[in-house]
Amino acid sequence: MEENYLITIKGTMEQRGDTDTVELMTRGSLVHKDGAYYIVYKETETTGYEGCTTTVKVAEDARKVSMLRFGKQSSQLIIEKGTRHLCHYETGYGSVSLGVAADVIEQRLDENGGSLKFSYTLDSGAESFISRNLVDITVDKLPERRPRVARITAPSTSLKTA
Repeated sequence: MEENYLITIKGTMEQRGDTDTVELMTRGSLVHKDGAYYIVYKETETTGYEGCTTTVKVAEDARKVSMLRFGKQSSQLIIEKGTRHLCHYETGYGSVSLGVAADVIEQRLDENGGSLKFSYTLDSGAESFISRNLVDITVDKLPERRPRVARITAPSTSLKTA
């Protein structure tokens, strides 16, 4: 899959009065298929998930977002308006199940890119509040790379006649 988009992800977590924000810029792809947009990118050492690939799937009607991470530390978060999901999340210390409930999902994507914003709450399986999370993803189409063409020109010479 071609990585012809610049993907900027800003994630903010609010927990017990504290706020922590992380921002990531990477190359990736954007695909529109079967009524959904797929934003796909490779994780890096910076995120702590090097070797993993993350897919963010959002329905055209912005009702549901699925965040799927594949690789050594796989995870699945489903954020859906009006539904609380129990999701599997793999950490460096083991796996955990978390309750996920959507607050807001807004998408403005097309083949040229756009934005996806969503927020959700996390709770432990016992429904005790853990955090509120806000995610803002911007997808910008990169300019197409044109192959370089070498142009060779011969120096002009004037012919003099005697």
